[in-house]
Amino acid sequence: MEEHRSIIKEVFGESSDSEDDDQQIQLDDPNAEFHSQLIFGKSPSWEPVFQINGLSLCRDLLSHDQQSSLLSAIENEGWFTEASHNQAMRFGDLPRWATELAKLIREVVHFSEQVSELGVIAACDDRDACLLPSNLLWREPLFDQLIVNVYHPGEGICAHVDLMRFEDGIAIVSLESSCVMHFTQVESDGGIIEKESERDPPMPKIPVYLTPGSVVLMWGEARYHWKHEINRNPGFQKWEGKDIDQKRRTSITLRKLCPDK
Repeated sequence: MEEHRSIIKEVFGESSDSEDDDQQIQLDDPNAEFHSQLIFGKSPSWEPVFQINGLSLCRDLLSHDQQSSLLSAIENEGWFTEASHNQAMRFGDLPRWATELAKLIREVVHFSEQVSELGVIAACDDRDACLLPSNLLWREPLFDQLIVNVYHPGEGICAHVDLMRFEDGIAIVSLESSCVMHFTQVESDGGIIEKESERDPPMPKIPVYLTPGSVVLMWGEARYHWKHEINRNPGFQKWEGKDIDQKRRTSITLRKLCPDK
């Protein structure tokens, strides 16, 4: 905790009236391929989705330069040299840039839950209000499974709940193009997702606007009891009444496999 206090002091100064909003914290080895250099300003801006417990969005996780570095690191993997290749999966030991990204997510969550608007240490004692509960945030490793998807205009993903082979706590990082992800609640019984009856009225969809450089976190109800989807067909990608200019979108999903039983 003393280490985190000293870093907070470095960022905010002796009081909460720090005038320099461009101070930076170096969170990783300077020689790493992807530098987890976090610009705080006052604090990362998290947006809880109040209709869905366990769902939070941070729009300013990655700066423009960080996004470019991350995209270059992905390109250097050579996964998408063929036009027909649009998805890559990795299990276990992840690429260094992915572990640095996971480290950055952990640090942003930790600082956001420890630092109030006045720069005072605050405990997150309300589990439902946490971005990630401590048992998930401090597990090791935080993530050990990676999916990188490349979507071209018009391409998306159908409504689904992530497989139960993965633990609670999932992060999705968006790059390149904005999009709207819709969440729909589903019935559940003992953690097993049931199909909705065709006779039932459609479940209301909760839209979440994902911008380049943002991360969405799902745990608890959001992870197990809500489906998420992205429909990028013409006419479906709108925000505040305006069509989204669709370009190529890259998403990075980070998860942790359940232990073998």
